[in-house]
Amino acid sequence: MTNPVTSLVIFGIVVFLLFLIFYPKNGIYWRVKRSLEDDTKTLIEDILKKLYHAEDNGNNLNSNDIINSLNSNPKKVLETIAEMKNKELISFENGDIRLNELGMDYALRIIRVHRLWEKYLSEKTGFDKKDWHEIAEKMEHQIDSNQAKELAIDLGNPRFDPHGDPIPTETGEIEPINGKPLPAFSEGTIGRIIHIEDEPEIIYKQILAEDLHIGSHVHIIENNKKRIIFHSEGEEFILAPIVANNLTISELQKEDISEEAIFRLSNLKENEQAKIIGISRECRGETRRRLLDLGFVINTKIEVDLISPMRNPRAYLVRDTSIAIRNEQAKFILIEKIKNHAKSNI
Repeated sequence: MTNPVTSLVIFGIVVFLLFLIFYPKNGIYWRVKRSLEDDTKTLIEDILKKLYHAEDNGNNLNSNDIINSLNSNPKKVLETIAEMKNKELISFENGDIRLNELGMDYALRIIRVHRLWEKYLSEKTGFDKKDWHEIAEKMEHQIDSNQAKELAIDLGNPRFDPHGDPIPTETGEIEPINGKPLPAFSEGTIGRIIHIEDEPEIIYKQILAEDLHIGSHVHIIENNKKRIIFHSEGEEFILAPIVANNLTISELQKEDISEEAIFRLSNLKENEQAKIIGISRECRGETRRRLLDLGFVINTKIEVDLISPMRNPRAYLVRDTSIAIRNEQAKFILIEKIKNHAKSNI
């Protein structure tokens, strides 16, 4: 005969386990259920984004294309695609998957949140720009439309993200990018970088390593199948066409070319004097405020004062004050060199 005390203990353990599993909202069952729902939601949103970008570029995707582009279980992807069809987010056309109106609206909401987050990270935080995309990829699944609206208001309702991509409005309107890839222009063209594509990551990192910025003027010197050479802000850049294709350029007319002689302060040599004409749009947040507070403002004359043994940092004479900054900061300060100036040696 079973000991009553033992039966009571077993009963208590079972009740306790059931409590842990099915406790409202925070029980194991509900947490697992929410996790599965969140995984499905994230997968749906990732697929919608891929379909949107494909259609925006004039391409079509089928189920295999989506499976190969996602780091997810193929069976789960196929089940999710079927669920999306049942929800009328997508439809099939000759084997290709197309966004329906509901799917397009949903995709634009996700893209809006992603680009707002990249704008937030660039303006309000100290995160490196190489990390913006990855962080935004996670956050885009975590906030709703109301939170996105609050974020947009806090940022001043920006029209473009830090890469130059247009940010969809609440109603899904999106501005076109009025430019063409850099390789599409002929030698001698002068234009402005208006967009830097951040995918694929391997190419984006090459562009970051070159310190190319939105808003910079470029003057194309050579353009062929092997390489593209151009000048920008006093420096020469050599890119493979596949990399240069991720830079969108807006061609400038002669009357618009007022910054052809722009240089970066990091290029200023000893015995040269220059005038500050601005701070690159790439310089944001605390770094920008610090440079302005130090006196690096428009129309201020500047020259090299002292150079450290390792040539970084360098000290510049600004309004009779010697200010040392690193080359990584000096590259953001745009200057126009003053000709026929020689620094006096007293």
